Amino acid sequence: MKNNESFLDGRVQIVVGDITQQDVTAIVNAANSSLLGGAGVDGAIHRNGGPQILKECQEIRETLYPDGLPTGEAVLTTGGNLPAKYVIHTVGPIYGHDLERESELLASCYRNSLLLAYQHHISSIAFPSISTGIYGYPKPEAAKIASTTIKQFLTTDQRFEEVRLVFFQQKDASTFLDYQEFE
Repeated sequence: MKNNESFLDGRVQIVVGDITQQDVTAIVNAANSSLLGGAGVDGAIHRNGGPQILKECQEIRETLYPDGLPTGEAVLTTGGNLPAKYVIHTVGPIYGHDLERESELLASCYRNSLLLAYQHHISSIAFPSISTGIYGYPKPEAAKIASTTIKQFLTTDQRFEEVRLVFFQQKDASTFLDYQEFE
């Protein structure tokens, strides 16, 4: 793989790197339902973003989602100390917990994050590979769902200048490229 691959006339970029360092308007956090931080991407965003993100997540829990953010939904906070102005938090499905709906729930994470970004006039966004870490979603299947959902959204909206899919490891980016359905 080259340094980065692009699809849909350059509007979708596949990169290897640290999502917390992406120079985009918003990054997406693969959060847990508590919104209070965790491991992986979630932990890195809370660590690098500073206490402001946690404070806003606590307010969301107190006011909108006292029982936690439901799987597939998305909420927005500022980016704290991150280069991105905003963080969109979404909760992906845990693979094997809801066999009838897991692909629908994973697609909802991408669709609802893009919709929230659209509503806030955000034109560049970076996604991690939602649910493919500790939540165990198979990477080939997740690649198909993510790429199909993003492609469907972008065909109906021209506001997004860039949707960046950020992979921490080269092998994960290569797997995504092998199974993506942008082409």
